[in-house]
Amino acid sequence: MEQYKTYEMSFECGNPFGEVTAVFTGESGVSTTVRGFASGVNEVKVRFYPSACGQYTYKISGEVETSGSVMCTAAGGAGPHGIVRASATHFRYDDGTWFYPFGTTVYALAHQDKELVDTTMETLSSSPFNKVRMCVFPKHYEYNHNEPELFAFERDEDGKFDMSRPCFEFFDEFERRINELENMGIQCDLILFHPYDRWGFADMGMEEAKCYLDYLIRRLAAFPNVWWSLANEFDLMKYTRGEWEELAGFVSECDVYKHLLSNHNCIEFWDFDNKDTTHICLQVKNCDEVSGLIRKYGKPLMVDECCYEGNIPYEWGNISAFEMVNRFWTAVVQGGGCTHGETYLIDDEVLWWSRGGRLKGESPERISFLKDIVDSLSGPITYCGFEFTKEKYDEINANPDVAENDFWRAVARAPWDRAKAAMLNGKEYMGRVGEEAYIKYMGRKCAAFTEFNLPENHKYNVEIIDVWNMTRKTILSGVSGKLTVELFGTEGTALLARRIP
Repeated sequence: MEQYKTYEMSFECGNPFGEVTAVFTGESGVSTTVRGFASGVNEVKVRFYPSACGQYTYKISGEVETSGSVMCTAAGGAGPHGIVRASATHFRYDDGTWFYPFGTTVYALAHQDKELVDTTMETLSSSPFNKVRMCVFPKHYEYNHNEPELFAFERDEDGKFDMSRPCFEFFDEFERRINELENMGIQCDLILFHPYDRWGFADMGMEEAKCYLDYLIRRLAAFPNVWWSLANEFDLMKYTRGEWEELAGFVSECDVYKHLLSNHNCIEFWDFDNKDTTHICLQVKNCDEVSGLIRKYGKPLMVDECCYEGNIPYEWGNISAFEMVNRFWTAVVQGGGCTHGETYLIDDEVLWWSRGGRLKGESPERISFLKDIVDSLSGPITYCGFEFTKEKYDEINANPDVAENDFWRAVARAPWDRAKAAMLNGKEYMGRVGEEAYIKYMGRKCAAFTEFNLPENHKYNVEIIDVWNMTRKTILSGVSGKLTVELFGTEGTALLARRIP
């Protein structure tokens, strides 16, 4: 058994759907109780995720009765790193290594033919993406009408899927792909429910839904690279808010390892104050509010859908490659993460966003350029630019005389929503890593120069970055304090200041 890797035990069992419980106890005396699952007609498995090294004893009871001990060796220096968790407003592996999410979406990855899935995996292996959003159930939508060979559950005599009868062949292949992602260092953000369905999975009642979730979590909770996304566009489904909260609580209760959990919206945001929700998951076109939402909820934030680079007719699927790159920089500099997607209809209907295959767009290379910059920093980026807050608005709205000029007095008189919208247009995208590094992104502004404020008590080297042409050039050395920096006068310019040791 190796630290941070799934440990598995298999047993022959006449009744694999009967209850099997395993208790693993480490040298510290801390015990973890996990539940077995049917993995074959006469087979049951128990899986355990060891977060600490050392000797473990185990006792298995129920349909299988046995006990013993196993040694857990320490993880190697290069990994694995363990489960990714929320750490204040950022993400961190169990071993303390920071995780900076650069995601992509391939919704129906697991429901394509083997050749196409192999191609997708090959593409991912050389991509910048370290998180993939994918569904447990197949997807029925434009450009995705294929019938999967296998489904997660078997059908009953009436042709209806029976959530108490898992398809072992499907789950074996599903797990193989999740493990393949783990070996590439890619997190698997599993979408548990979605509305795009012609098979009946979107119409499950609560008891059916819990039966499905119970089995899924028994099988997958010991996998270190799994995240739980309750739904894709939860607000398009029939479950009430209360039922969604119940499902969130059920997933959290069943998952003894407490993987990351959130919920993805179409129109209306999920309640990210929900006690079982670990991070913010958004579908938004405008990434300007990333820093404000991080401040509001005090949790990490993923823009998991910011539209897709592509050329299909739908407005959500035809932004330019530059705009995809722009949205990544906008989110990341504010301390958030972002997720890519691609919808190019060129010579076939194999669109990456849903079915995978080969990437055709120009943004991934430039996202990789940004990722290299972020990876070179000593820690996560935290927003430090000027932000117009409700507190600031309330202050000048209550006493307009404190406003600095006519503009601010106009802001004070406007309703909050209008004032907020006006101020977002001038938002400053600036983040920092302590006092080690500062990064300012100009977005679509074509300014000839800008102010760049650095601490007075350190000296910095300043680079100018062209985010599209992927160039970096040091333009100032040994500077500090308030600077006026000459720019390219084009869109997609950033400044990066690094402290001189």
